[in-house]
Amino acid sequence: MTHFPRRALIGAGIALASPNLALSQVVSRNARIVVGFPAGGSSDIVARLYAERLRGVFAPNLIVEGRVGAAGRIAVEFVKDAEKDGTTFLQTPASMLTLQPHLFPRDVRYDALTDFIPVSTVCTFPFAFCVPMAHPARNLAEFASWARAQPNEIPYASPAAGASPHFMGLILAQALGIRMTHVPYRGAVPAVQDLIAGRLNAFMGVLGDVAPHNGVGLRILALSSTTRNPRFAEVPTFQELGLPALTKSEWFGVLLPAGTPAPVVQGLFNAIAQVGTSPEMRVALERLEFGVGVSESPAAFAALIRREREEWGPIVLASGFTPE
Repeated sequence: MTHFPRRALIGAGIALASPNLALSQVVSRNARIVVGFPAGGSSDIVARLYAERLRGVFAPNLIVEGRVGAAGRIAVEFVKDAEKDGTTFLQTPASMLTLQPHLFPRDVRYDALTDFIPVSTVCTFPFAFCVPMAHPARNLAEFASWARAQPNEIPYASPAAGASPHFMGLILAQALGIRMTHVPYRGAVPAVQDLIAGRLNAFMGVLGDVAPHNGVGLRILALSSTTRNPRFAEVPTFQELGLPALTKSEWFGVLLPAGTPAPVVQGLFNAIAQVGTSPEMRVALERLEFGVGVSESPAAFAALIRREREEWGPIVLASGFTPE
């Protein structure tokens, strides 16, 4: 449980009589969590976990609303213009805020730090590079050898153009000395379905989206985590394979439209801190291959966005990436 100063707790309307620190409901109307990817994918699943547990804590009821399109930017732009009363907030992967401004500067019509108020991260997760089960490659070295022998560029998929998996695929191709072409999808679910059906040669995406199919419909060749996942002990990390540039974990974060009153921002943060660090949520997230990841404060989350956005700039520039 995240601990707050007594004065902050009183200011946020938190009852101190109980040792469990039960939160007072922050908004009196129903609220919605907006995500930019289809139902069944990792963004949607995590948002539903939070919606269920924030019910009666932050708002009387919360629904998850998908605003799919433009590689997740439709959802971001929708919340940017939403009511500033706490009844509409965004849950988005980091790349919409930190990477896409460098990849698609003409298309990104928002700034995470001026058009929004960052509230908190809600989870962390690694990425996985996968092939269909029928693929001849049993490991990343065999995949590289196979790819070099192909007469044409190898198509690989990711959940969206401009998301971290898209760019990680480009880094992987450069590191292995192979030619790969990115195939953007509208979310992980259709991409994984096509991978399992053999219509794709490779996929880079969130581990939680492919974990249920490992060894059945697809084969995970490498993970972006710093250490091996005990549930996939046979799968090496990119770092082990001599590819430290692909060691990366990402987060989903919650943001409110700029101009939302400070008590609402703090109230949402307190609610996320309470439910997001509970043992029940930890188990639910870990079962789906996500880690608990609640920010220390809204200010700390804003600093994280700023830092990661600055880090991506020179990486994108050095890659020579041009929009497709």
